[in-house]
Amino acid sequence: MAGHRWNIGPMLNLYPDSVGGRLSDAVFLLRKPELSGAFRSIYVLPSLFNTDLDRGFSVIDYELSETLADPGDIRALRELGIDLKLDFLLNHISVLSPQFQDLLEKGDASEYRDFFIDWNRFWEGRGEMTAEGYRQPDEALIRDMFFRKAGLPLLMVRFPDGQERPYWNTFYQEVRYEVPSPLTLVKELRLQYGAACAISDACREQLRQGRKPAELDFGPLNRHRAAVAEWLEAHRGYLGQMDLNVKSPRVLRYYRDTLKKLADYGASIVRLDAFAYASKEPGRRNFLNEPETWDLLARVDAMASPLGLTLLPEIHAAYAEGTYALLAEKGYPVYDFFLPGLLIDAFERKSGEYLARWCRELTEKGISAVNMLGCHDGIPLLDLRGLLPEADILRLIDTVVARGGFVKDLHGAKNAYYQVNATYFSALGEDERRLLLARAIQLFMPGKPQVWYLDLFAGRNDHEAMRRAGVGGHKEINRTNYSLPEAEAALAKSVVRRQLELLRLRSACPVFREDARISFETEGPRIAVSWANADGTATLEADLGSSAFVVSVRDGLGRETFRMTQ
Repeated sequence: MAGHRWNIGPMLNLYPDSVGGRLSDAVFLLRKPELSGAFRSIYVLPSLFNTDLDRGFSVIDYELSETLADPGDIRALRELGIDLKLDFLLNHISVLSPQFQDLLEKGDASEYRDFFIDWNRFWEGRGEMTAEGYRQPDEALIRDMFFRKAGLPLLMVRFPDGQERPYWNTFYQEVRYEVPSPLTLVKELRLQYGAACAISDACREQLRQGRKPAELDFGPLNRHRAAVAEWLEAHRGYLGQMDLNVKSPRVLRYYRDTLKKLADYGASIVRLDAFAYASKEPGRRNFLNEPETWDLLARVDAMASPLGLTLLPEIHAAYAEGTYALLAEKGYPVYDFFLPGLLIDAFERKSGEYLARWCRELTEKGISAVNMLGCHDGIPLLDLRGLLPEADILRLIDTVVARGGFVKDLHGAKNAYYQVNATYFSALGEDERRLLLARAIQLFMPGKPQVWYLDLFAGRNDHEAMRRAGVGGHKEINRTNYSLPEAEAALAKSVVRRQLELLRLRSACPVFREDARISFETEGPRIAVSWANADGTATLEADLGSSAFVVSVRDGLGRETFRMTQ
């Protein structure tokens, strides 16, 4: 890695429609005096682009979404002196992408034939063909493979010649069947009009119930079932995220072109989503394969560095596995997914022991990190294994769930916790004193602080949004969209104003630079964190039991220039 290039000032994190409905509304809010000087960076999640599923993480292409943003919004952020962090999804691209649509339209004649991973070709000679048309890999080859969902990670798609082909699909997928109108059935299948009306109605109702075309029942009209089922299969549509074949030269050109586009938008930091899934080999875990994952990352970095981009590889892994340390050793900044859980644990046990231990590791190993409280995904828990005792992690889960959080299990396994979905304010028991102290501690931890907009506004768990989203909508508990008036009203809250005061300090105070010496001392519920360099000192002294704290800054001559108490 050529070395990361970023400031360590606070970074606001939101969707382009989190405030007001368009990115221009967020720009309007950032121009208000209350937010002036609070943030030096902004991380806009990928629904900024042309996307479909997974609230942005299924990218069709990297053009700006015309319903959410325009180039003027990006220019306005730069004019505010705020640099930009954007996402690049190395592992996959949407079914609706031009590349996959070309494959569906042209089949084996498509120039993108090798852009995606043909499941049967990948496993050729390493398993038995099933009646459904996909190869079942030998058990020994997939016994240790990492799965993100139940069943094999594939999507069956139909080629123009009627063949069913399986393609690698690690994450989301959805198959949609078009309900034929009576006129279509008359025209294309030569049905009588009365029969066509009855069959169209039956298709609509039974497909809504989740039946497959071959399972439809038309009663006395069942003699038409095979023809109707074939029509439905021939006209089915897909949504989903199709894995890319990183061994294809076309994929590497796509990587280069995408990074260039992100740089042209003005990005300085590019978060690499799901990069650990990109490298695949038969018989391997196919999650963080070594050394292939690191080889790919080095190739992408060689494309990104000349463009002035700092790569931020995103990976969730248990502390005990040491992946964060390996990334840091290779010169990459890392996500501090440990801090959110450690902070809640510190409040509950009224002890800064584990926080201090983690702070010292970051400083002693020189790990460059982006830290956070909440985020769009939830509060990480899997990551804490090996850092906190198992019994304490389980108690932490129970505590956050008792406060209205929702447990997200890892690909359906009930004993494999992954994260708890909750706003950070609710996870802290909706205690404003705790929230303000949590923010102060975050800002005194090593790294670049990332601030989820809903945490800034002291947002509560949104169970109604979660219910509206239905199955799989648990993350909406922490993604409430604010109207502009609601956001402006939130800025008047004391806990919001005081967070912004601390954020302005963190942005502007010259003590908070990468050359600072950081110390973290703790005894019982009391903690003391300090930053010091030639420009002065900044200290945080706090009591985790009462949430009382003092923040004090002194310049190089020892004069106090800032003080906040609670």
